Amino acid sequence: MTDMKQMYKQHGDGINDPELVIDYDPLFQGVLGTGVDRRDFLKIGAAAAGGILGAGLPQPTWAQQKTWDPVVKIGYIPITDSAALLIAHELGYLKDEGIDSVKPTLIRGWSALVEAFSSYRFNLTHMLIPIPIWMRYNNSYPVKITAWDHTNGSAIVVGEKSGINSPADFGGKQFAMPYWYSIHNIVSQRLLRDAGIKPVIRPQDAKLADDECNFLVLPPPSMPPALAAGTIDGYCVAEPFNALGEIKARGKVLRFTGDVWKGHPCCVVVMHEENTMDPERAAWAQGIHNAVVRAQITLAENRQEMAVLLSKDGKKYLPFPKKIVERAMLFYDPAYYSNPRAIKHPEWGMDRINFQAWPYRSATELVVNDLKKTVITGDDKFLADLTPEHVANDLVNYDFIKTALEANPKWRNDVSVPKGDDPYNRVEVVQL
Repeated sequence: MTDMKQMYKQHGDGINDPELVIDYDPLFQGVLGTGVDRRDFLKIGAAAAGGILGAGLPQPTWAQQKTWDPVVKIGYIPITDSAALLIAHELGYLKDEGIDSVKPTLIRGWSALVEAFSSYRFNLTHMLIPIPIWMRYNNSYPVKITAWDHTNGSAIVVGEKSGINSPADFGGKQFAMPYWYSIHNIVSQRLLRDAGIKPVIRPQDAKLADDECNFLVLPPPSMPPALAAGTIDGYCVAEPFNALGEIKARGKVLRFTGDVWKGHPCCVVVMHEENTMDPERAAWAQGIHNAVVRAQITLAENRQEMAVLLSKDGKKYLPFPKKIVERAMLFYDPAYYSNPRAIKHPEWGMDRINFQAWPYRSATELVVNDLKKTVITGDDKFLADLTPEHVANDLVNYDFIKTALEANPKWRNDVSVPKGDDPYNRVEVVQL
């Protein structure tokens, strides 16, 4: 156990620690640390139910890049999912591969990130794994998944006065996630369905049956204050917004998603397809993946140091103080998270977030299968004829990342990687 893990084990959540009073970055002014107007949330709920939000995504158009620029330009959402890309730049791992990169650009939402990537403002980014599925097969956009950024790294957080102590308690409640096309939506709906609760999408002031839970999309920064104000009863999102919800909104973790689906994907590395197919760019693409794998190993082996570096007390990639980011990357104590029992499978050996890059076919196929069962707004007809095997073969490029992993055997130390002769194939473990 690291010193930081020991500190958390001894001192608990630190809710009364005055150093955890957050002076919020201007990035989130008007959202974090402010009052929540219920009328605004009613408008959001009504828009979602009416289809105004659609899938919550822009409509990228196929536009060939006019000239290729080998300088790596990274766009990212301020969540720990982006850590490997940020560290690859910050610690000079890309430079060590002979690749120039500019300081990564923080983007405030998924729609904006998708739009910026599709217009070639960025040539390397992370996306929730269902988003490139939507882009490629609903919009014919030439995107490729080339690796995983991380595994696990999300949780379901419920309000202190919500009365929710198990998934069965979500009847009649309001539940938020960051995107319809997200692992958060998939895992949350799976849990609720298994408990006899039906996910629905309606205006927030609509009457719900006792066995219905209303799902809505909120930006992650809106979630903790909405939870504190009682305008939502729970949410599922990436870190560090779960740690933030615990500390600032006095929420409680109902379940860590990595304890539901062992070593699950969430955000993946994506590139434009032509950058993965042009032989003249092969060395460049390979160097990027070498740097990403090296960054993941660094993150896994130096969690506290990397948490501080990423925080606003370090290099300011994430607009949160170090204690929030440290909690998001280190604090995963089954004894602490016993009521409710947020960690039911300590024998899995998971961490709150893990870092390994291999894009398991079995996981991609599971995502596609579950998307077909998940309630989503907008036009999702493209999913009907989409086969999991086709997506695993067509959407994902395995070549660069496998070469990088073969050169960095420490990646096998990650607990989500099968032990034995074949670390590249596994059986997905989902236990609700």
